[in-house]
Amino acid sequence: MSTKAYYPISEIGAGKPGFSKTRSIIEGAFYCNNVVKVNTLKEAYELAKNSPGTIVTDMPVYRAEEIGLERDAKVLLFNDGAVTGRYAQARRIKGEPGVDAAKLDKVVMDAIYKTRWNTMYHAECYIGLDPEFMAKAHLLIPEGEENLLYNWMLNFQYMSDKYVQMYKDSQPIGGGKEPDIYIFSNPQWEPTESPDVDYSCLSDPLTLCYFDTEQNCAAILGMKYFGEHKKGTLTMAWAMANRNGYASCHGGQKEYLLSDGSKFVASVYGLSGSGKSTLTHAKHNGKYEIKVLHDDAFIINTDTCASVALEPTYFDKTADYPTGCADNQYLLTAQNCSATMDEEGKIQLVTEDIRNGNGRAIKSKLWSPNRVDKIDAPVNAIFWIMKDPTIPPVVKLKGAALASVMGATLATKTSTAERVAAGTDMNALRIVPYANPFRTYPLVNDYEKFKKLVAEKNVDCYIINTGDFMGKKVKPADTLGILESIVEKKATFKKWGPFEDIEIMDWEGFTPDLGDADYVKALQGAMQNRVDAVEGFATKKEGYDKLPDEALDALKKIVNEASSL
Repeated sequence: MSTKAYYPISEIGAGKPGFSKTRSIIEGAFYCNNVVKVNTLKEAYELAKNSPGTIVTDMPVYRAEEIGLERDAKVLLFNDGAVTGRYAQARRIKGEPGVDAAKLDKVVMDAIYKTRWNTMYHAECYIGLDPEFMAKAHLLIPEGEENLLYNWMLNFQYMSDKYVQMYKDSQPIGGGKEPDIYIFSNPQWEPTESPDVDYSCLSDPLTLCYFDTEQNCAAILGMKYFGEHKKGTLTMAWAMANRNGYASCHGGQKEYLLSDGSKFVASVYGLSGSGKSTLTHAKHNGKYEIKVLHDDAFIINTDTCASVALEPTYFDKTADYPTGCADNQYLLTAQNCSATMDEEGKIQLVTEDIRNGNGRAIKSKLWSPNRVDKIDAPVNAIFWIMKDPTIPPVVKLKGAALASVMGATLATKTSTAERVAAGTDMNALRIVPYANPFRTYPLVNDYEKFKKLVAEKNVDCYIINTGDFMGKKVKPADTLGILESIVEKKATFKKWGPFEDIEIMDWEGFTPDLGDADYVKALQGAMQNRVDAVEGFATKKEGYDKLPDEALDALKKIVNEASSL
């Protein structure tokens, strides 16, 4: 499927698809006479390499020509300043209660006007890597931000001959009613007093990430971190997919080919730092033939249960990849790391989060030799990754309502990938529905999509705890062993105490003691927190994220059963 870029005269005008007020403000900026089109990845590399502040390392880009670069391309490093993570507070979503679109539109109008003295760069790429789903995206960004432009083109699919032809051969998304994605970004923006501009509509006084996802456009102002541009683009692709029958997934997916010829497709959902990338890329000591779809962004067709990756590369933390690590040969660019000279006088990256938390790099698609852009085999299992100390390393959920609402109340801890307010307890549990803080549509849409997979497509659903269980750390070897036993159909689940809809598998050293009053109290509290969260969805933002009563009832049933202990 493809998006719409060109319109017959008869389809242009007020009230027609692709012509909202916000979109008209943003798209118009792309045609100004101070805009320079960047057509190839090679052009973007040269701009980034020569941009002030760029560190050109002596690390070669592995097989550079295969990804659209010159053979002698080097890994580029660029550091953003004090901000090294995403900032959810700056997001404003048109259509949500309390969001003043009229004021925000004027903020964006003024921000675009003030770039008239800048040279602006316009780049294009594809989101979605299969003819089943491909959206064209456009980015407009000022001179001086060439590294963001280059990273954006690397992270998504640049317009190679192969993908240009694939895009031409694909059918329009939504019957031709979905327009191209347009993103205006000015990281150098600062709010300054201007006639008719009221900044009280901002949720943060210095930054703004404003989405009109119904019309596939956004403005990103005052935000230098590349993750805002990556996730901002994905936000609109996920919203588009949601409107067109897909479950939008912030997670990883892989296919196992077992010795008997059968396949098992596992989808894992978790925030950055939860272990989703580790689980997605685990090779299991060669026990299986494995295909990896992606470790961060994909969509599932809720009718066919086939899955499509949205990005070719990987935006990974560098904390666990020390200088000289073999995996670092696949780096394309790095952000928020340091550099030094080796004994030969060559510039090398300094990783391991020595400079700051959440050092990042874009890794080549070649890092995963078993990588695919689409998995046609239907998904077999969903794994909600949580860091809830009251939940054993694995439980299995029965019933579609409970399976989906547990995803909607996914409990985890804040990661270093996120910028949070001073004093935030990084170890406190918080609810992040479906591990996807980038949703711009009502939560019930995701609830119904995942419920359908379980109820109608016979997808199994599990919770995996990758944190600690009542003080005992769940190690990666534990989680991988559990996953292997499920994949091989060797796992034996049994009813867990009084819980009618939760089953447990015995795993050495992690047996819950339902006779321990302290544990039972903690478990009751954790489940009550989920009830409170769902009740909160029904009242916050004027009920924008309200879930069906069946979702709340499924959680209350667990709380009542826990009370019997």
